[in-house]
Amino acid sequence: MAKLNFGGTEENVVTREEFPLAKAQEVLKNETVAVIGYGVQGPGQALNQKENGINVIVGQRKNSKSWDKAVADGFVPGETLFEIEAALEKGTIICYLLSDAAQIAMWPTVKKHLTPGKALYFSHGFGITYKEQTGIIPPADVDVILLAPKGSGTSLRRMFLQGRGLNSSFAIFQDATGKAYDRVIALGIAVGSGYLFETDFKKEVYSDLTGERGTLMGAIQGIFAAQYEVLRKNGHSPSESFNETVEELTQSLMPLVAENGMDWMYANCSTTAQRGALDWWKKFRDVTLPVFSDLYNSVATGAEAARSIDLNSKDDYRAKLELELAELHNSEMWQAGRTVRSLRPENQAGK
Repeated sequence: MAKLNFGGTEENVVTREEFPLAKAQEVLKNETVAVIGYGVQGPGQALNQKENGINVIVGQRKNSKSWDKAVADGFVPGETLFEIEAALEKGTIICYLLSDAAQIAMWPTVKKHLTPGKALYFSHGFGITYKEQTGIIPPADVDVILLAPKGSGTSLRRMFLQGRGLNSSFAIFQDATGKAYDRVIALGIAVGSGYLFETDFKKEVYSDLTGERGTLMGAIQGIFAAQYEVLRKNGHSPSESFNETVEELTQSLMPLVAENGMDWMYANCSTTAQRGALDWWKKFRDVTLPVFSDLYNSVATGAEAARSIDLNSKDDYRAKLELELAELHNSEMWQAGRTVRSLRPENQAGK
């Protein structure tokens, strides 16, 4: 494990050079990795490991859409695809990739199959960090590890197929066997991580919940909606408002920021844009800082976890979710977005 300096702060990181795939394959050669759940993270992690030569099986409820998807992806019933309990029994490393609510419901079944020496693997620190609310308390004689790709399972898979890697965090909550470090790093390389950076379960879930509600999803939608509304109220067309709010950001600017950083972007845009961005970014920081502080406090006190557990476990959650998503889907801004996307050159080919 190497130490890298990030702006004066040293962090522990592991790269593919330091821990190549061949080493990961050696560490995992006698393991059976049971991926429990084939929904959001399951397909990407399972397929990437499989194609990297790891012995992977999938545990999923039979006669479900996810079971059918696993079959379509090449997992064979009775050989590499099993009902959840059968996969739990066969697996030496249990990748617990169900949703947080489903993890709580399935925990009594999982726990009885955690025999000494096995490893329990999470991609989110939720269940362990909020164990008083989730009831997920592993036995003392198993490794408990975390490997959290910093992106969706779809992105993990897409980048793997492109020969790239999605960065991941890793953590060890419990090292019962003395092999927890090698196991988690090997798994991180096997799922296709770009590089791995060290964290702990609590920091992972605190940063993750804050990010999802903040700049990654919640805040960005709020900012989009606010700017779009101001432009529309001042007479700008839906197309103009959407292009200036979303399309230019996602299609032109963010790829460049990803490649070179925001400082580079500021140095390489028009002087008018440069001056405006430099004058206004601190105002946006100052007005949103109290909101982010409230958000982080809500995460740290467990209020966000309690709300998620309560609402996501209700029988009518899916029906209410569809209504909330429909509000976004039917909004003028995202209706305009569908039209704008359809007019991109790559979507016009052959028309």
